[in-house]
Amino acid sequence: MPALERHWYRLTPVSLLLLPLSLVFCALVQLRRALYRLGLLRQTRLPVPVIVVGNITVGGTGKTPLVIWLADILRQAGYRPGIVTRGYRGKSQTWPVAVTPQTSVEQVGDEAVLLARRSGCPVLAGPNRVAAAQRQIAEGCNVIVSDDGMQHYRLHRDLEIAVIDSARRFGNRLCLPAGPLREPVSRLKSVSVRVANGLPETGELGMVLVPTGFYSLANPEQRASPDQFRSGPVHAVAGIGNPERFFSSLRGLGLDVIAHPFPDHHAFQAAELEFDDNRPIILTEKDAVKCESFANAQYWVLAVEARPDASLGEQILQRLKETIRGQEAA
Repeated sequence: MPALERHWYRLTPVSLLLLPLSLVFCALVQLRRALYRLGLLRQTRLPVPVIVVGNITVGGTGKTPLVIWLADILRQAGYRPGIVTRGYRGKSQTWPVAVTPQTSVEQVGDEAVLLARRSGCPVLAGPNRVAAAQRQIAEGCNVIVSDDGMQHYRLHRDLEIAVIDSARRFGNRLCLPAGPLREPVSRLKSVSVRVANGLPETGELGMVLVPTGFYSLANPEQRASPDQFRSGPVHAVAGIGNPERFFSSLRGLGLDVIAHPFPDHHAFQAAELEFDDNRPIILTEKDAVKCESFANAQYWVLAVEARPDASLGEQILQRLKETIRGQEAA
């Protein structure tokens, strides 16, 4: 799929050649959703509210930082949130897996480990989000947050938050494999809230990812300011959906960046990051969890946090109250 990405954000002979497959994919996606809507495929409704955070495009849009922010506001409001996530590229033989900060990335994937470290709430990883959510409820959670779960229709949701990359938007607006869409853009009409990572358009709320500082991957207690990296070029490494966003963030902090983009969820090997100099190597948080075993003093991590429009928290908490009242009345 990475080889096709350069064709997803404009119309090229390759994307046009793939258009028939794209139309078939889109039709099957819409049929599947219709079968759930009609009750021909069974949805599982849980006894607690379910919030889904996802997107309709392949690649990163900022979902994980938003899930971490969401877990924080739910805890502050007195809820006991539990996160369920797919565990993408995890190789565990049994699911779901209770993810801790010490769980290996190989077992559950990079996003699950990052969520366990940053969210402050229980995280369960597994392809069957219904089973994971039911276990979270059995263990005391009273709100479920499903990370990247918009297309997991078997789990009924009370609130859907779609995250959009404001820079890349929807590319050529074609479904896979001709374009980046998992579902047609019309799918956004049915979501509860649309959040744009960057500048929002009409009907969207904005969100920014704010750098909060650098820390050493080999010694996380060691912190650094941008000033410490401005004396010369730095190696910036990103294996995320949109590496350019990370590189731009570093440039915005005044750093001279030597960019090293990798495919999303790339499994880094030490040899890939052995550059022929002694310059700092700066990673995203998601990539950092995969590089800890071979990190040395050169390795640094840029921490970020999501800061969405203030009204997003208000909308979510109000919707939760309404959902809970409805469940109690039923």
